[in-house]
Order: sequence, then structure tokens, then C-alpha cells
Amino acid sequence: MSAQTFTVGERVLCYHGPLIYEAKVLKTDTWDESNTQSGIVGPHYYVHYKGWKQTWDEWVDVSRLLKFNETNIALQKALQSQSQAAQAANASSSKASKAQAAKDGGGAGGRGGLGGRKDGARGTKRGREEDEGTRKPEMKLNVPEMLKVLLVDDWEAVTKNNQLVGLPRKPCVTEILEDFKQHVLSQGTSTQLKDPKILLPTIIAGLQTYFDRALGANLLYRFERPQYAEIRKKFVTGPKVQVGQEKEMSQIYGAEHFLRMLVSLPQMVASSSMDGESVSLLRDYVNELLQWMVQEKDRIFVAEYDSASIAYQNISRS
Repeated sequence: MSAQTFTVGERVLCYHGPLIYEAKVLKTDTWDESNTQSGIVGPHYYVHYKGWKQTWDEWVDVSRLLKFNETNIALQKALQSQSQAAQAANASSSKASKAQAAKDGGGAGGRGGLGGRKDGARGTKRGREEDEGTRKPEMKLNVPEMLKVLLVDDWEAVTKNNQLVGLPRKPCVTEILEDFKQHVLSQGTSTQLKDPKILLPTIIAGLQTYFDRALGANLLYRFERPQYAEIRKKFVTGPKVQVGQEKEMSQIYGAEHFLRMLVSLPQMVASSSMDGESVSLLRDYVNELLQWMVQEKDRIFVAEYDSASIAYQNISRS
């Protein structure tokens, strides 16, 4: 990626947070230690996001830019699809919370009802200013090019080719995390990660919990939902499942869905109560995990997706 160059006037794709947007390069510059504005040296590009106000124009380094081509457009769509699923889940959760608050007496009295409505009307106007003051450090992930390609292939297989990941997966998410844990611990003092013996078990457990909670709400494409329902019936809710023998989804699903969660983490973390130091630690560990997944890709990612039957395709569309 670092070998790529971009020119003034070029149509590009640019990362802004966890998503990718179309943009145009307005000017270029090379920053060194004496004039860098971000701590990053090398080529920088001043971009304007299509459809956005000029106040959003900004300097970005080359790691945030992608060539405007079919592969990267597909990656953009895949990330947007995951984002929309996450937003829908968050909206549903927020709506349920507000309904419960009203039920518990939050709307009692004339002031509660009218005041809430008035604040809602004005809150959106000043919301950005309040967000600026309370915003957490951005969780920037360095997703390797190889994994970006796998994300696009995954999106196309499911949404375009009517294919599915065969389940249960081997290795599953739980096993992948355990293998990563052993990899980090085997490095001893040579690792750049902070206090792995102390922090790693907590981070591994947290990622597994994130996955189990996020899968059904945020990580599935519509075409995969009938498969998910069958998996739940077979391993969690079905009549043949013995009490205490239920399986978590991290014991069923594998690297394909886990990667979807990892690239969605910045959005999940943004809506959490994590403090800045915890966000930074999680970022460092997840970036190391992504690099390790590249090294292990032939072992942990499925070689071929299964073609869904006509009967399944009909169910998924109903």
C-alpha cells in the first residue's frame, strides 16, 4: 500500500473511522519531522469527501487511501453493510431502553413528556459539539490488504453467489483466540504488547464475549439468517440440546465471521463505556491479532464456501 501514489484531482476511496467514502484529492504534500501535523511522516493528501461540506476536508496519510476500483468499491459496500446492521441493532436497543424508561416513570408528569421532546429537537443540533468534548480516542485498526481481500470475497460469496460458510467451523473463534494467546505468550519479552501475561486473558475473554453478543445482531447478512436459526436450534434451543450442554456461537463460527467483527470493533467501542487507555490497549492487541491472522490465513479461513440449496435460497427470501 505504501508504494501507491495518488495525484491531484484523482477520484479515490478514503477511510474515515471504520467506513470508506468516495473522495477527491485536492492537493498533496510530503511531511517530515519538522512539519508533520499528525506525527506521521511521508506523503499526505488533502481530500474532499463527495457530498460532504468543505469543513470535513482534511489531510490524510497514504494508509487511509484506496484506489477507486471494483475491488475496493466492493470492500466499501461490505463495510457499509456491516455498519447498517450494527446501526439497526443499536437503534432497536435504544428504542427498547427508552420504552422501558418511560414505563418506569421517566415520562411521568407534563414536564417529563414535553421536556423530553423539546430536548430531542434541540439535542440533535448541538449533539456534534457535545460529542466533540466527550469523544474517546479513535480506535484505528491497520487491516492488512490480504484480509481486506478476504472481506470482499466473503461479501461476494454470501450476497452475490448465494453461498454459505459451512458450520460448525474448525478452528472456531474460541480456538483461534486460544491459538493467538499461545502465540503471543511464546514471544516472551520480545513482544511489543503491554503486559500480555496480565492483560491477554481479559482481552481474549472480552473479544469472545463481543463476538457471541454481536453475531446475531450485527454480523450476519440476511442470506445467512436461516442458517443461524438452524444452528441455534441445533446447539442452543432445540429439544435435543441438554441443559448445560449449550454451545456459544464462538464455538460454532470461525475466522470469516470473526474478521467481520474485528473490522466493526471501532464502531462497537465508540458506543461503549471503555476509557481511552483501554481503547488503546485493545487497539494494539487487535492489530497484532490481525497480523497473526494473515500468517495463519490458510489454516483458519475456509478454502471454499458451500453453495446453498434452492430450498434454502427460497427460505432466505421469504
